[in-house]
Amino acid sequence: MTDLVIIMGVAGSGKSSIAEALAAAGGWPFIEADDHHSAANKQKMASGTPLTDADRADWVDSLCRAVAARPEARVILACSALTPYVQDGLRAGAGRACRFVLLDVPREELARRIAARLDHFMPVSLLDSQLEALQPPDDVLAFDGTGRPDVLLAQIQAILAEA
Repeated sequence: MTDLVIIMGVAGSGKSSIAEALAAAGGWPFIEADDHHSAANKQKMASGTPLTDADRADWVDSLCRAVAARPEARVILACSALTPYVQDGLRAGAGRACRFVLLDVPREELARRIAARLDHFMPVSLLDSQLEALQPPDDVLAFDGTGRPDVLLAQIQAILAEA
């Protein structure tokens, strides 16, 4: 069986860092969902306007194509995956069993992390809309995203090894 492990959460949750470390530790390919946003979507977010599911359609398609193109048994994706639209699109289009891993971080810490990033298109002003949009799937594996990254990585690896 092939699977897709989606490290999900709102901006600033640490999903890219943890997903990249998980991929490196397991020798699996890593895909960064932000790299698949169109320039128009990035500009829309940078201007403080939340994306709609209609805005996300081409993005989800691009992610599914990128995942489906990988021959490895496991692929690691860093993706907000906030809404059922995105989650269902990944389940239907990736051609793999999807495992969602949520990094849960308090709002104040998220705001601090986002404000500290100088090279990202996501402004702090969109944090509340992301938190409102977040609807984790019923089968999500949730982790406290405020701990040490090495401990968090080990916890996720242990859960994935049990599957």
